[in-house]
Amino acid sequence: MQVHLQKSPLESGQTVVISGSKSESNRLLLLQKIIPQLAIENLADSDDVVAMQKGLLTTQGTVNVHHAGTAMRFLTAYFALCQDQTIVLEGSERMHNRPIAILVDALRDLGAEIAYIEKEGFPPLKIKGIQAVGGSISIPAGISSQYISALLLVGAQLKNGVTLDLLGEITSRPYIEMTLSLLRALGAATSFEGQTITVRPPVKIKQTHFTVEADWSSASYYYSLVALSPLGTTLRLGKYKQVSLQGDSQLVAIYARLGVETVFEAEDYLQLTKVKEVDGLFEADFTATPDIAQTVVVTCFGLGIACHITGLHTLKIKETDRLVAMQNELAKLGGHLHVTATSLHLSSDRIQMTAIPVIDTYQDHRMAMAFAPLVVQMDLLVNEAEVVNKSYPSFWEDLKKTGVQAVEIKLDIKK
Repeated sequence: MQVHLQKSPLESGQTVVISGSKSESNRLLLLQKIIPQLAIENLADSDDVVAMQKGLLTTQGTVNVHHAGTAMRFLTAYFALCQDQTIVLEGSERMHNRPIAILVDALRDLGAEIAYIEKEGFPPLKIKGIQAVGGSISIPAGISSQYISALLLVGAQLKNGVTLDLLGEITSRPYIEMTLSLLRALGAATSFEGQTITVRPPVKIKQTHFTVEADWSSASYYYSLVALSPLGTTLRLGKYKQVSLQGDSQLVAIYARLGVETVFEAEDYLQLTKVKEVDGLFEADFTATPDIAQTVVVTCFGLGIACHITGLHTLKIKETDRLVAMQNELAKLGGHLHVTATSLHLSSDRIQMTAIPVIDTYQDHRMAMAFAPLVVQMDLLVNEAEVVNKSYPSFWEDLKKTGVQAVEIKLDIKK
C-alpha cells in the first residue's frame, strides 16, 4: 500500500483521541497472564499487542510474532518459565536478525532451556519451559531495556523473585521505571538502587483494574505537525496524564524548545499550540527516549534548523537501522544527515527537490509516521504505508481528522 500525502495545512482546533500505549499494554498483558484477576481497559490495538495476545494464548507449537520486538523479548522470558511447555518462538526475517543472546543468557542463568534453531544469538528459539525459583542475574544494560523489563515482569511470579545487576550505562531507563511502577501497583516489592534492581512477588494483590494511557510516542507526530504549522495553530489530543509512566511524555519539554506549548486540560486532554518560531541548533541526549528521535529530526528538517542528537545506540537494532534509514530518506529531500553508531547531526538545510519524493519505510512504522507531518509543507508518497499497523493502525485515518483532507490511500496492484 502507498499513501499519497498532498500538501495541505493542519486545520486549527481539531481533536484526536489516540489509542492506548503499546508499552503499557504488553506489560499488563503479561502480568495478567501471571495474575488472572487483572482487568485492563483501553488496550492498544496495534499489531504488536495482537501478537502478544496470541502468543500468550499458545501452550504448545509455534508462535510467530512477526515484527513485534517487545513480544519477542517478553514471550521469550514468559515461555522459559512455563513448566511442561515447549514452544518455538519465531518472527519476520528482520526479527531473526535482531540479537537476543543477552536475554537468553540471563534466562539460562535461572535454569531456562533455550536453544537457537538457526543462528547463534538470534531467533528463532526453541524454548522448553522449566520451574524456577528465581535468583540473581548480571545483565548488560546498554543494549535494550526490554530485556530488563522481561526479566522483571516474570520475576514477579518467582518464589524468590529476581535481582538484576546491571552492567554499564542504562538505556531507556523510563521503560524500566514503567515496569517497576506497574509491579508496585500490583503489590510487588521493588527497589532500584544504583545498578541493582530487585523484584519480589506480591504478598497481596493491591490493584486489579488498570486503564492504559494513550501512547505518547504516537503523540509525537502531532507535535511535529503543530511545530511545522503557522503561529497560533492548535490541536487537542487525548487522553494523556500529566504524571505519566511513559518516558516519551518528555515530548512536552522537547517540543517546547521547538515552538509548541502544551496545556493539560480537564478529562485528560492536552492542547498543543504553535507559540513561536525557532532557529539555531537543537541539541539533546535521547538515551531515555530513542523512539521519538526520528520524529524530532524530521521536525528540525522541516523547520530548517540543525540538530545534534546523541544516545541513539539502540536505533541500529530496531525494525531497521534507523540511523541509516533516516540518512537515506532525508537525502531525497535535500537533507544532509551525518550518523555515527550512537548519534546523528543534521545540517540546517532547506527542502530541495524537483519531483514528489517517495519515502521508503524499511518495514519500520516510525519511518512512515515521522515523515508524514511534512504534508503541511510538501507533497509526499509513502511506500508500504500499512507498516503503521505495528503500533498505530488508525494513524492515516486520524491524520485526516486534523484537517489534512488530501490523504489518499492507494493500493499497489501487482500484475
